[in-house]
Amino acid sequence: MTKMNEIYKCEVCGHIVEIIQPSKASLICCGKPMVLQIENTVEASKEKHIPVVENTDLGLRIKVGEVEHPMIDKHYIEFIEVITLSKIYRKQLNPGDKPEAIFSIDEEILCVREYCNIHGLWKA
Repeated sequence: MTKMNEIYKCEVCGHIVEIIQPSKASLICCGKPMVLQIENTVEASKEKHIPVVENTDLGLRIKVGEVEHPMIDKHYIEFIEVITLSKIYRKQLNPGDKPEAIFSIDEEILCVREYCNIHGLWKA
C-alpha cells in the first residue's frame, strides 16, 4: 500500500516516482517491485545531505548540507523539494549545478527534502 508523497525507485532502470494518489497496489517497474526510499534525517559524518533551510529576502533558501554536496556526474543531488499543505515545490538539479534552491512560499511548510543519486532521500 502506498502513501501520499512517498518516493519509490526502480533498482533496475533508476526511475523514481512520487505518490500523488495513494493506492493498495504495489509499484512494479522492469518486472520487479519498486523500492520505497526512506527519508534519512541523521548523518554520522560531516553534514552533506540534510537540507539547510533559511529565510532570505528572495524567499526560502534551501542548501544541501552544511558542507556543500558534490555535484559531479557520478554523485549529485537530483532534486530539492518543499511540501506544504497545498503544493509540492520542486527544483530538478543536474551535475554542475549548485546544490541549492530558492522558493517563494507563503504557507506552512510540512517537509523539506532532497534526493541524492547515491545516498537516497534526506529531509529536514
